Amino acid sequence: GQTNLKSPQDIQVYVVNTNFTLRWNYPGNDTNVTFSAEYQWFGNTETNKTEWKELPGCQNVTLTECDFSSAITEYYDTHHVHIRAERREEVSPWSSIFEMIPYFIAQIGPPEIELQSRNGVIKIKVSPPEANQVRKMWISHLDFKYNLVIWENSSNAEFRSQSIFPTDIIDDLAPDATYCLKVQATLPLDLKEGLFSPIHCVKTTRKVNDPFCATNVSVLALNMKFHLHWNNRYKQHVSYNVQYLIGYLKKLHDDHSVKWLNVPGCENITDTQCSFSSIITTVSGFYYLRVQAMSEYNTSCLSNEVKVDPLIINEIGPPDVKVDISDVLLHIQISPPGGSESEVMRDHYDLSYRVLYWKNSSNNEEEIKMKEIKQTIGTFSDLTPSTLYCVKVQAFSEFYNKSSHYSKEKCIRTPGGEIFPLVIIATFVIALIVVLLVATLLVFALYQAYAKMKYVFFPSCQPPLNIEGFGGQLFSSPYMSTTEEPIANCSIIETIITEEVNQTDFKDYKHSKQSSRDSGNYSNDDDTSGSKVSEEMLEKEIV
Repeated sequence: GQTNLKSPQDIQVYVVNTNFTLRWNYPGNDTNVTFSAEYQWFGNTETNKTEWKELPGCQNVTLTECDFSSAITEYYDTHHVHIRAERREEVSPWSSIFEMIPYFIAQIGPPEIELQSRNGVIKIKVSPPEANQVRKMWISHLDFKYNLVIWENSSNAEFRSQSIFPTDIIDDLAPDATYCLKVQATLPLDLKEGLFSPIHCVKTTRKVNDPFCATNVSVLALNMKFHLHWNNRYKQHVSYNVQYLIGYLKKLHDDHSVKWLNVPGCENITDTQCSFSSIITTVSGFYYLRVQAMSEYNTSCLSNEVKVDPLIINEIGPPDVKVDISDVLLHIQISPPGGSESEVMRDHYDLSYRVLYWKNSSNNEEEIKMKEIKQTIGTFSDLTPSTLYCVKVQAFSEFYNKSSHYSKEKCIRTPGGEIFPLVIIATFVIALIVVLLVATLLVFALYQAYAKMKYVFFPSCQPPLNIEGFGGQLFSSPYMSTTEEPIANCSIIETIITEEVNQTDFKDYKHSKQSSRDSGNYSNDDDTSGSKVSEEMLEKEIV
């Protein structure tokens, strides 16, 4: 059981895409030594018991490395590898175990590139790693980002790095110069950087400068209103089409040159500006724009492309402000930039407001006070009476590091300090008078209602008998129905002071009145100087 062979050391596994290479060192000086490796695959999560198996491609090898790419098919499972030295029937102890999860130790392989030089630019097309392989370590090619390193092939070369799309154009190059470049694929989410492609070199051509091409293409955007501007050097007739491409199409490895669309309202125009706000349907993506110029000879020329990231390129405009005064409080109401209908400005920029207010006086050293608020309504105190205050507001977004210009100044004067006590006193007196008037009217109305009800339901006297039985009909109160119980009879005595008349005539009249059953009036016989009731008044009373 004893052996002179030593175990291999420094076991390493190198993974590029789906290519697996096992490497090690052998510390002995023995000759005619071969090496064999075994592996375990822990793909069965139900049990930790797994058998060691021979590693295909790594049996009886004479070198200190071997390729076992065909043995590994599960790239997210744990694998163990060990190796030993062999000579005829003699074997060394197994080496230490190398544990790996293939995906975590794998490197991104180099991409393939194609170059084409034309009209002073280089058109490059990048194929992703594993493009022509059946088995793939990297599932989604859309997750790849590509870094380009380019330099002029000269003695004083300067290296320039930039990000590119799978199909892209490299411009800003010197004409008739040889440029060399290499490309690297990366996976930013996994923090993986791949191997660079082999170096390719190509010679540039001279650019044809058509005089009617649009130049200096730029974007002006304010409050999510987007305009494209360009210059026209051509003195004769020329028309323009503004074209756009949705940004994600450039991430695809397909040719996107046929996917450009015309901006509605910017077709066959002669102006050197046009609004393309209608195509900005989402603020989470980005767009590319260019201008196609068409001469009177039916030749066309494409301008340089401009990238538009809506929330980045847009500028915030100043808000609108309204001011008001109540007592010694200053109230401001802010309308967000873009107006009340611009929800994008409010929702995506998370706007805050910086309010400046100060006394507008001849003293230039008056302190300017500043307050930052999140709401569109603010209140400020500690104001001086009978003073003109001015306000201006600035909108800003901390996340995007953007701020607007200040709004126009709005000024308002605070009321005088002496007026407020007088206003308070006058208000109290007027309110007291109104309360007293209302109370008086209410008491009067209740008294009148009480008197009327008492008169109707609880009368204090009866009608005369001559009225009660007159005409053979009972007297009825106009305020009571006929079914009510009769009211108590009362006597009405009317006394009229007249000239003194003959006592005999008065007695005769008294005798005649007593003989009538309708009579209800009586006179005092004991009074020697009584009053005489005229005959006319008695007739009226009977009627």
